[in-house]
Amino acid sequence: MDRRSFLSYAGAAGAAASGAFAFRRWQEIPPVVHYLGRAEGHYLRDRRQLPAPSEVIETDVAILGSGIAGLAAAWRLKRDGHRGALMIDGPQPFGNAAGGHFGDLAFPTGAHYLPLPSPESVHVRELLFDLGIIERDPFAEKPYYDERFILHAPEERLLLNGRWQDGFIPATGVGAAELAEHRRFFAEVERLRHLRGSDGRRVFVFPTIASSSDGSFDGLDRITLKDWLDQNGYRSPTLHWYLNYCCRDDYGTRYDKVSAWAGLHYYCSRWGQAANAGNGAWLTWPGGLAPLAEKMAQASGIARRAGTAVSVKRSGAGVEALCFTLDGGVARTYLVKARKAICAMPVFVAARVVESIKDYGFDPARHTPAYAPWMVANFLMKNFPRERPGMPLCWDNVAYQEPGLGYVVSTHQDIRVTPPPKTVFSAYVALSDRTPEAARKWLQGASAEELVALASVDLKTAYGWRFAANVERVDITLRAHAMAAPLPGFRSNAGTKALREADGPILFAHADLSGFSVFEEAAWWGVVAARRAMA
Repeated sequence: MDRRSFLSYAGAAGAAASGAFAFRRWQEIPPVVHYLGRAEGHYLRDRRQLPAPSEVIETDVAILGSGIAGLAAAWRLKRDGHRGALMIDGPQPFGNAAGGHFGDLAFPTGAHYLPLPSPESVHVRELLFDLGIIERDPFAEKPYYDERFILHAPEERLLLNGRWQDGFIPATGVGAAELAEHRRFFAEVERLRHLRGSDGRRVFVFPTIASSSDGSFDGLDRITLKDWLDQNGYRSPTLHWYLNYCCRDDYGTRYDKVSAWAGLHYYCSRWGQAANAGNGAWLTWPGGLAPLAEKMAQASGIARRAGTAVSVKRSGAGVEALCFTLDGGVARTYLVKARKAICAMPVFVAARVVESIKDYGFDPARHTPAYAPWMVANFLMKNFPRERPGMPLCWDNVAYQEPGLGYVVSTHQDIRVTPPPKTVFSAYVALSDRTPEAARKWLQGASAEELVALASVDLKTAYGWRFAANVERVDITLRAHAMAAPLPGFRSNAGTKALREADGPILFAHADLSGFSVFEEAAWWGVVAARRAMA
């Protein structure tokens, strides 16, 4: 062996040894795992005996749940001059919009962006204007946004065939016939975006309740998105991968399970514009939507209390809600008496805690939607790993594979010239490669090492052993019932329709009422419930 060959061999062996050491060292870092709502959920499931209430609290309007729907309800009440409301946070403050911190570095543990609201989303524009996120002209075609919250370039990239490319729709090395299919699909999206039904309304808008009720489009909710693609002659494997990725990213569910109406709505409803940003821009914060949720809570000025509702029932002309907290496994209860109660909780939870919910026209056995589980893993990085060729590090980074959904970089909005010394990579996984029931069972029994291994699939694909060498801490959030899955038939769910129309002492407000978990829908039902509560 000559000297040049020896040095090359020694370098390779050293790198391999370094990589092996890095992986061993990383595996010795115990992740912090949050099983959100599991303890409270088991209390609800098992109907375990709770102690008698130690306190009775009286309020005018009780908001049960502090996710986006509950926060929107609180904000609307304040805007309309109401001052007597109390919010019970639920198992986790801010729900799917929650976030966390590694010291001064914020990161999301749920939703991490908000598309620019389209003109029909008046409620979202009014909210963002009130919070100062829209700075002027909130109802114009192109409002002016606070530039600190508009996602700046480079936005997104895809790891395909060992190289990063700009954007998520596969293009590098893709043949002309497939690219032509891509163009045909997006031309159809553009047509559908402007399509109106016989009632004059657009077919795909936010809030979905404002979509056209023209029955000629009902067939889209009887088939899956994959069925629709097959029926319309789309054969491109890369287009199918892309649309499957988008369904898993937005709904936690594969495109061969998602309603075609929901799958097309993903593309055709989002066309908001800004005076100071390009088309299709997004709003985001290092902590995901947690800073936005915090702004909503502050703007509402609502009194908040820790606790989870275990029973909600009519009592005379009002409502009683029995709530509890868990501290070290020890339960403490208190009773909330209110004129009105807004159940801003997932439908599957409301089905268990609202007494006689069948009287509202909702049968839990027939009307409860399916729910997709999620995992969000936040990796504190003490340095930025060396990148592959192609596109530089973006805000959102995805590998052409399943089951991962890629990772976002929490400090992306803060990077201008020099990268910070530390950052957070937030990796998302929708366990859509198995049934929701199997996924929940796996999450319940998986070890911390198994959770980290799955959460880091995309990161290890992108960086190899270099990734592990830069990991300092890992924080994993498990959401076993993260979001309602819009399966075929979800638009005709009579039970959720009945809850949408409920107007009495007990009101309902959650994105589940629309059949899928997005900010615009949650905020809409919060606003509707607040207005009914004021009546």
